[in-house]
Amino acid sequence: MTLKHPRTGVAFSSLEELQGSHDSFKTLTGNRMNNSEETLSFFEAYYGGFEVLKTTQDYHDLAMHYFERAASMNVRYCELFFDPQGHTRTGVSWQTMMDGFRSAQAKADKDLRVRSAWIMCFLRDEPVNSAMDHYLAALDYRDMIVGVGLDSNEDQRPPMLFEDIFDRARKDGFRLTAHCDVGKSYPIEHVRQVVCSIGKIGADRIDHGLNVVESADLMESIRSREMGMTICPWSYIRHQPLEEVFGRIRKLFDAGIRLTIASDDPAFMEDTWILENLLVVRRFCKFTDQDMIRLADNAIRDCWAPDAVKEEITAELRAVNEKYLAPS
Repeated sequence: MTLKHPRTGVAFSSLEELQGSHDSFKTLTGNRMNNSEETLSFFEAYYGGFEVLKTTQDYHDLAMHYFERAASMNVRYCELFFDPQGHTRTGVSWQTMMDGFRSAQAKADKDLRVRSAWIMCFLRDEPVNSAMDHYLAALDYRDMIVGVGLDSNEDQRPPMLFEDIFDRARKDGFRLTAHCDVGKSYPIEHVRQVVCSIGKIGADRIDHGLNVVESADLMESIRSREMGMTICPWSYIRHQPLEEVFGRIRKLFDAGIRLTIASDDPAFMEDTWILENLLVVRRFCKFTDQDMIRLADNAIRDCWAPDAVKEEITAELRAVNEKYLAPS
């Protein structure tokens, strides 16, 4: 009996071939996957998961699971994205959601040495007025939320559709970022709007965005502005060739652009967290120990933590470097 993968079209005629297909690296090397169906499947699974979150305890438990995994990898500070529109449309109130997040945040700080802040994302495939309504509701939680972002399906939804909200958020003191998904058919103009235009002068950070390598002037804009880029390689190599993904990362790194390695929906990405993303980028970009220190230092510089927190983590990073990595 022959089985055919519904999205890639690869045929398997034996159990061994099917088992071998689970090697993500092997199946993706040299291939480019048309992932429009995969994108829709991801969103179906992602938003479907929201249906089981009903109580404050549910949101506390969800956040604590994240914090515990982060702590096990020696993460000291994290900025968590969340999509309130996806939760309120299931009937969950802001108070239910944010009270759960708040209690988990406090417990992680006290018990796990993990400090955190939240980045509220607008769903770009929802109406702009819905995003504004949620922005106004979020103002009650300014002590938790450090920035606003933009995510979900990017197709025909350029960032500047949300300019009124980005402009208001910047004036209100929030930091700005936006997803620029990798390897999609969306125009480089979407990336340009994030880098140069939203909030009048462009974002403070850019999420993903490897397609900037297609534009020398965009790369220079990012470098000259010292704009950080949050890179999540495991989410790209699921549908892009290894050599292309890591070649782009290496090109940006060598150009002096401040890259930060992060995780992207780890529960939906083969359980790949920050550690797995760091390991894979080290291996395939051939980064040295000092390159990895530079990536960690970028993460500290480009996060939106208070200066005192940044100084504390920087001191710890320097101590590790001097003890274990610096030449004797």
